[in-house]
Amino acid sequence: MPYLDNPADGQPGAPSAVDLGGPGPRRITVISASMGAGHDGAATELTRHLTALGFLVDRHDFLDLLPAGIGKLLCGAYLRLLTWAPTGYQRIYAATEHDRRPGPAVRALLRGARRRTLATVTPETRAVVSTYPGASQVIGALRLRGRLGIPALTYLTDFSVHSLWVAPGIDAHLAAHAIPAAQAHEQGAAGVTVTGPLTDPRFTPATEDDRRAARARFCLPEDAPLALLVAGSWGVGPVREAAAEIRDTGAALPVVVCGRNHALAERLRADGITQVHEWVDDMPGLMHACDVLVQNAGGLTSLEALASGLPVVSYRCIPGHGQTNAAALEEAGLAPWIREPDRLAPTLTQLLHGPHRQAQRAAGLALYTSAASGPAQTVAALARRPLPVVRPLPVVRPLSVVRPGVRGRTVAVPSEALDLLAAAVPSEAPGLPLAGLPGPSRRPSAVRRAIPGLPAAVRSAASVLPGAVRAAAPGRPAVVRSAVPVPGETAAVRLAVTAPRQNRRRMILMAVAVAATVSLGIGAPLADAYGEAPGHHLGALTHYLEDDDR
Repeated sequence: MPYLDNPADGQPGAPSAVDLGGPGPRRITVISASMGAGHDGAATELTRHLTALGFLVDRHDFLDLLPAGIGKLLCGAYLRLLTWAPTGYQRIYAATEHDRRPGPAVRALLRGARRRTLATVTPETRAVVSTYPGASQVIGALRLRGRLGIPALTYLTDFSVHSLWVAPGIDAHLAAHAIPAAQAHEQGAAGVTVTGPLTDPRFTPATEDDRRAARARFCLPEDAPLALLVAGSWGVGPVREAAAEIRDTGAALPVVVCGRNHALAERLRADGITQVHEWVDDMPGLMHACDVLVQNAGGLTSLEALASGLPVVSYRCIPGHGQTNAAALEEAGLAPWIREPDRLAPTLTQLLHGPHRQAQRAAGLALYTSAASGPAQTVAALARRPLPVVRPLPVVRPLSVVRPGVRGRTVAVPSEALDLLAAAVPSEAPGLPLAGLPGPSRRPSAVRRAIPGLPAAVRSAASVLPGAVRAAAPGRPAVVRSAVPVPGETAAVRLAVTAPRQNRRRMILMAVAVAATVSLGIGAPLADAYGEAPGHHLGALTHYLEDDDR
């Protein structure tokens, strides 16, 4: 059921539309990121459902869309920050959790992905869906600037919503539950809709026969209570401490999944933990074999356990999203969050043998039946709507007059554009970039809400005033130097424009230098454990920054 307006419903006063799709199958672009397995897992399920509905789906990894291999470098830096400096990561997360706009370095990095992201959209594509916040920021910016003329959607894979998930320009934000939907709405997200979660259909409640067969396959004890301890595909967090504490309670035998962290698996075996697994392909079967799930990140595995009828508990959560997800799951009544070690034994006992077990099972299974339509159905409804007719603003013939003292040409633009500009940008502010503002039908107040801190955020006049700007600065973005009325003409204003300095590569280099410092300075030992070369992408990055033809 929708939390706010259902984006698939028609709205009064919407622009007239024509169906441009043609008779053939329509395409949808899904952009994820290999930051762990959760974002990719949601994208895989969304792809499967959309394909069943008759769409052709193009999958892309957002890390590959960032320039010069920066994506892999940032992924490694993020992993090492989580592992070697969790307190620092917590401070960064908390400081940015409610920011309405990414910082300058993040914006510079994301701008580098716009061209490649736009290239993933074919003429047959009818919608773009993101399951990763960085990708949402990019497609939202493209949509806001008029470069993406089809619906842009975000599927919120987390149970808590960091501000980076909410991007101006996104048409709809799809949430698994009312808790993340409310958080997204509070941060100004558009088209927030509760659609339920996305999980593999193999995650279903197990019968007693399923349980016995699964335990035999995994060589697990037939009758002992089993607590499945997971830490994501990277195996991060205080997993060794949690495993030892579960074992010492005597309430359950820990069954630990380490993902791709081979070193963690070896340490656990050396600690005397008998049931240790690395990457497991048959996670539905392993969940069927166990009695309770203990997790530390609140990601996709938690939702899979709820679909399997497995009670979930959060314990020794990783910083940042791990703790905020645990708080949101607890608020939703889906998983208690154990904050103190002395509460571990009684909580496990209640979920294994007490009345809380059935209550938790029922709450988790209800998550999959409460939404009126799933994420794929909501995406499909938007993708099947006719595309709006785009009616560009009329452009006055450009003037070739150069104002004294101002570099660049002076051009005339229509008064409709002036109304938007005057409402949001002080005309006396020199050197202020002109935004890719929304169309003239939107109120100035809506423009200011869509672009918080507009005077500092605005970019690229070419998407708003194509004829005038290209005449003034062919092939280049433009910066507004001044805006004054044209004498004797009430339907036009005169803007002096000039091309900005080419500082994009400099900003990208600065941001990557920070990431490289974290990656190389903090996590070099971990890089050896994972068989990576942290400095591998720096040469490619230098080549990208020096190549003026890209």
